[in-house]
Amino acid sequence: MSTFHEEFAQAADVRYLNHAAVGPWPKRTAMAIQNFAEENVLRGAQHYLDWMKVEQRLRERLARLLNAPSTDDIALVKNTSEALSFVAFGLDWRPGDSVVISDEEFPSNRVVWEALKPQGVEVIQVSLKGLDPEAALLDACGPRTRLLSISSVQFATGTRLDIERLGAGCKRRNVLFCIDAIQHIGALPFDVQASQCDFAMADGHKWMCSPEGLGVFYCRAELRPRLTLHEFGWHMLEHSGDYGRNEWQPAASAQRFECGSPNTLGAVALDASLSLLEEVGMDTVGNAVLERVKWLEEGLGKINGVQLHTSQEAARRSGILTFSLDSQPAAQVWQELMHNQVVCLPRGPGIRFSPHFYTPSRVIEETLAIVQAIAKH
Repeated sequence: MSTFHEEFAQAADVRYLNHAAVGPWPKRTAMAIQNFAEENVLRGAQHYLDWMKVEQRLRERLARLLNAPSTDDIALVKNTSEALSFVAFGLDWRPGDSVVISDEEFPSNRVVWEALKPQGVEVIQVSLKGLDPEAALLDACGPRTRLLSISSVQFATGTRLDIERLGAGCKRRNVLFCIDAIQHIGALPFDVQASQCDFAMADGHKWMCSPEGLGVFYCRAELRPRLTLHEFGWHMLEHSGDYGRNEWQPAASAQRFECGSPNTLGAVALDASLSLLEEVGMDTVGNAVLERVKWLEEGLGKINGVQLHTSQEAARRSGILTFSLDSQPAAQVWQELMHNQVVCLPRGPGIRFSPHFYTPSRVIEETLAIVQAIAKH
């Protein structure tokens, strides 16, 4: 895997542990963007049809990454919030309906459901602190629950949920299942068919190591016609290239969620970044991510005054590890870490580290030494 590590040319003094926020680009992605920019300068859109081939290749990569049945199930969206909004404001809610979420969700997967309050929709927040969070989530699904929407990996603590169990439970209860997978896809293997989810979404700028501005929305084929559309334009039509056609209908595929001109620059970048993940293989990527998180977990556990806020159960482990120091506020610890070129963020109860598969051993060891020094202050 050494050749793949060379794809990430971060500054020698930087210790990057912030992929749960924004991931650095691989060299190939920077090169793809540079080439695309030069082509635009020299030739404009002369080869636009080739750009569309890249976009189609990207849809194929995303379908494989999510194990979607077809590229027709894949929409290219601006971000996770937009995809969640397609679901929230596409379903036919009735007063008294409810949505179940956890009490640890990133605002994107909370606010969008709370915005349905004028329609009489109740949002039920479930604690994940118990011994069986999956059971707690499913038990909260009552007779009027229409949908369970959950982050498969929680952004602040890194708690990973058993989405296959949740999917099976939702099917038994006739509840729709929506997964905010932004902290999962690109870090660990993800499978929409195994989880039996109805909807899944993620941005490309975190674990997929691509620029902000382009993400993926998976929508199960049978549910696409059930989501009322609120955005219309030339690109979301069944015959989108026939500009003289007067009669129209939304595309049968997930392209129906893409109302206007595509993000061609974003597609070029995300296609390049995903080509790297494909070459490495998601099983290899996932194992490497978990190894690095465990390494950090074990090292932090040996430092006096460190409190780990991430579950140490193997089945709960993800690419995120959150800790705090008993002796110092999280904001102060974070400032000292950033002063020492450890790129991370304060999240939830402490400081969040999030290494990727390529993160060098030097970064792990030096970061642990820096935390140890801070703890001694």
